[in-house]
This record gives sequence, C-alpha cells and structure tokens, in this order.
Amino acid sequence: MTEELYRDGPRLLADIGGTNARFALERGPGSIDGIATLACADHPRFQDAVRAYLAGQPEAARRVRHAVIAIANPVEGDRVKMTNHNWEFSLAAARAELGLDTLLAVNDFAALAMAVPQLAASDLVQVGGGAPALDGVIGLVGAGTGLGVAGLLPAHGRWTVLQSEGGHVAFSPVDRREQDILDYCRKRWDHVSAERLVSGPGLALIREALAARAGLAVDALEPAAIVERALDGGDALCVETLDTFCAMLGTVAANVAVTLCARGGIYIGGGVVPRLGEWFGRSPFRARFENKGRFSSFTARIPCFVIHAPYPALGGAAAMLVQHLDADPASGAVRRPAPIATEVHHGHA
Repeated sequence: MTEELYRDGPRLLADIGGTNARFALERGPGSIDGIATLACADHPRFQDAVRAYLAGQPEAARRVRHAVIAIANPVEGDRVKMTNHNWEFSLAAARAELGLDTLLAVNDFAALAMAVPQLAASDLVQVGGGAPALDGVIGLVGAGTGLGVAGLLPAHGRWTVLQSEGGHVAFSPVDRREQDILDYCRKRWDHVSAERLVSGPGLALIREALAARAGLAVDALEPAAIVERALDGGDALCVETLDTFCAMLGTVAANVAVTLCARGGIYIGGGVVPRLGEWFGRSPFRARFENKGRFSSFTARIPCFVIHAPYPALGGAAAMLVQHLDADPASGAVRRPAPIATEVHHGHA
C-alpha cells in the first residue's frame, strides 16, 4: 500500500440502497478495500449489517472510529427511515451501539456527485452530445431500487453538491403509450412519481401496464429477468418494456439538464443502465433526451455519460467524511486535505 495509513484506524464506508448495502474500509487516503455487498433483506437492522460486515474482516480492521453511510434517502436530522426498505434507526443510537466516534449519513446521490470529478475516462461511456463545458454544471440521474437525482455546481474553484429528491417529481408522459401507462398506474396511486416507473421495480410495472394495454395475460417477472429477455431480443413485450423505460429515462435526464443548465454533462449511475452495455446507446434514450421542443438544440449539445466504475459512491462518501471530520475538531481524526473542496446544499424538487 503506497498511501499513508490513517493513524486513528480504518474508516468504514457504506453505500446503502433499497436492495443491497455495500461496505468497505478506507485504510488511508484513497486506499479503499475490503469491499463486500450484503443483501439488506438478510439483516433486520442497519447495525446488524454493519456487524456482519466487520465480522468478516481481519481482527485489526474491526475497530473503526469513524464511519459514513451514503443512503438512498433524504438525510435530515438524526432519524433515518428508508424509503425503499424497512430499516429505520437513530444515527446517535446506532453510533453508540456500534462504538463509533463518528457516524455521518449523506444522501447516496450526493456521494455519487462528489465522486464524479474523481472518475477516470475508463469509468465512463459517452452517449451522444459534444464535449462537456469544463466549468459547467453537472447533473446526475440513476435508476436502481429508486430514482436518484443530484447536481454538482462549480463556483470559485469549488464544487457544491446539490442534493435532490427529484426522483419523486410527478411522472411526465410524452406520447400516447406513456399516457396509457400513467392512466393504468393512476388506478392504483393518486400520485405517480417518475421513480414509480423509472427504476428497477418500475420495469416490472411498465411491463404489467403494457400487457394490460395490449390485452395480454402475463405472469409477473423480476426486473433482472425483463432486462435479460429484452437484451436477448426474443421477448417482444420485454423489448418494448426496456425501450419504454429508456425513453422515460431520457425525459427525466433532459428535465434535469434544462433545470440545472447542465452544460457539464449528465452522468448516469444506478444499478440498471450500466448493465445494458452497448444496447443503451441504441435505445430511445438519446432521441428522447434531445426531443425538448424549443430547447432541443440545447440538450443535443449536452453529453451524457454512463458511469461504469464499480463502487463510485464509496469514494464520494469517503471524501464527504473527510470534509466532515475536518470541520469537527472534537473528532480527533488525523486530517488530510480533500481532493476537491466541496459543499453540500439541500434542494427540494
């Protein structure tokens, strides 16, 4: 290991989604290892998942003083109640139970945004558009168990992370097919968010609605199976489902682009799109992204990048923990400068 070890011990990093919790240890600046993925459903509480992870690490790594969790949830105050899973806990109580000096919670897409300036070119695949403006605002979207949205704003040599719950804006249909899907969903919910459809679970809902629209009786399918059948090309309903999903994502991404004037590009994370490989570049995503009426020429210039780094939010969370510890003299942490000076602003869609 070429990096200096933290003298106060390794730091625990966690990226918690509605389905999986990814853990790692940062032993020194930028030295992240011991990455493991645990199914949230296998552990009754967040604290139980932490203990299970640490039990699998070498004895010397189990005593951590400082930890950060990037979580798919609004982060306000002490109480964490997950939107897409049943974990609910007090940060102060969890910190005491786990014997930590620091337990910082940040929004998962804020952590992903923080990681973007650190990503290598090999971590990204561009889908359309021109070159990003180096001083331009960056937008992030990502479909997984939910739909994440964030922004990264440059000002005076600093990056400011703009947290958002933009995945919960009202779904916006563009054509008759999407209007029919929305009408189908409204039989069940008064408010249909973008996340309801543009997410992993949304794939199953889109397929269900398309089947009803065509008068077909079909069995339920898991999102992963829908993607697999669509990529194989042998299941017409699954192909239509994935096409529809990608078009809907194009609308979401374009809305973020014009809302933020994201000339620095739109970056796409989450668990769904990176699995689509080259197929995504041929999907309706880009055409829909550029179909923005009077702003079509604006979005046509904006590049979109699919993030293929395996665990980018962990690095972003680590950088946010550094910032937090640097601002808290009582932590007793050994300091190191963050690679990018970053602030976090809370936004509400």
